[in-house]
Amino acid sequence: MTPSRDISRLIEIMAALRTPVTGCPWDLEQNFATIAPYTIEEAYEVVEAITRGDLDDLREELGDLLLQVVFHAQMASEQNAFAFGDVVEAITRKMIRRHPHVFADKDGNLASSHVKEVWDRIKAEEKAERAARRPPEQAPTHKSLLSGVKAGQPALTRAMELQRKASTVGFDWNDPRAVLAKIREEADEIEAALDRGNKQELAEETGDLMFALVNLARHVDADPEAALRATNAKFERRFAYIERALEAQGRTLEQASLAEMDALWNAAKGEETAPEERNQARR
Repeated sequence: MTPSRDISRLIEIMAALRTPVTGCPWDLEQNFATIAPYTIEEAYEVVEAITRGDLDDLREELGDLLLQVVFHAQMASEQNAFAFGDVVEAITRKMIRRHPHVFADKDGNLASSHVKEVWDRIKAEEKAERAARRPPEQAPTHKSLLSGVKAGQPALTRAMELQRKASTVGFDWNDPRAVLAKIREEADEIEAALDRGNKQELAEETGDLMFALVNLARHVDADPEAALRATNAKFERRFAYIERALEAQGRTLEQASLAEMDALWNAAKGEETAPEERNQARR
């Protein structure tokens, strides 16, 4: 089998990988639940390539993400649920329906704000139609304000959306400092849980602390996902400084004490803050 620019070749490859006996043992063992984490991971890698401005890498990562769609469609096809073509048909139908100003409406000169209004209205109609198709036993018994917050989002993003939705009816703090007090309260509860040594309680209290931190990010207009990515990059950068400094001394990480690594970390931090302080002094 040879590479191709045609999507049908990718579908053929995925079908071959999932063919019993002759296919790939690992691919054959997978199901929707086991593949789902990879789907999320590939979406994040697309975002990372965009953040770096690396279009070559973006091409590769988009291919990896497309493979996830094909993988899920292949597994659904094996269950006679739907095939890749049905996925394509569903999204094309949706895009045509949500853009009447382009494909159906005689007035194609809509302002972007009006376009969003039309999109949201049609999206709400589609959601109602899907709900009407569900069996009665699957219908929610209670219509919550938070029902519209998608469950499949990354946890940080969903926490932000849950908080935003609740804030529309006044369930919110008015001052970021009040959120900071809540963070301190949650930290105290973690300390108490540490004293008790209950792992389940510690996990729950840690989640409460993270939820409060997202709330603080929302109140100071920071994207928690972007903020954490930036901190991850900063951690990698400073840790690399430690590695380079020790290598220059002919030593390894394992040969250095924690105190030595902490000192090098502070040196890396000092090098990063010094240019910023010099720039502020010039202003």
